[in-house]
Amino acid sequence: MGHGEQVVELTDTARSALDASKALGVPVGAIVKTLIFVIQNDEGITPIVCLISGDMLCDTDQITEILNIDGKVKRPDANTVKDLTGYSIGGVSPIGLPSDISIIMDSALERFNKIWSAAGHTHCVFPATFDRLKELTRAQISDKISYIPSD
Repeated sequence: MGHGEQVVELTDTARSALDASKALGVPVGAIVKTLIFVIQNDEGITPIVCLISGDMLCDTDQITEILNIDGKVKRPDANTVKDLTGYSIGGVSPIGLPSDISIIMDSALERFNKIWSAAGHTHCVFPATFDRLKELTRAQISDKISYIPSD
């Protein structure tokens, strides 16, 4: 299922939400951070993707509760991310992921008419509406997956 929007190649890197927002001239919250986690339990590891608004932090304590999975949430290393998703860290796209990866999408992204996600490369992004990204990813929407960082 294609996204139908033009992929934008940036001159500068979009490895972080701040970098991408500066390059695009959009609020940092309109940038989708595609974060990869694994839940470890007796059955092995379960890969999870969290799509978080660029101005928020992921509440990893909520992941197992939202998905109703027991286990310990961990951040995988770069090689594991590549093995699980097919993408390198800094360019992980929320679309084109293996179908067995559960995706949680931050409801805070709905504040923006257009949100921007990595398109598989550290210099490439694509725009979408909140509803279109939800449809493309088949993500579970949550208002518990993120929180506002304290200064």
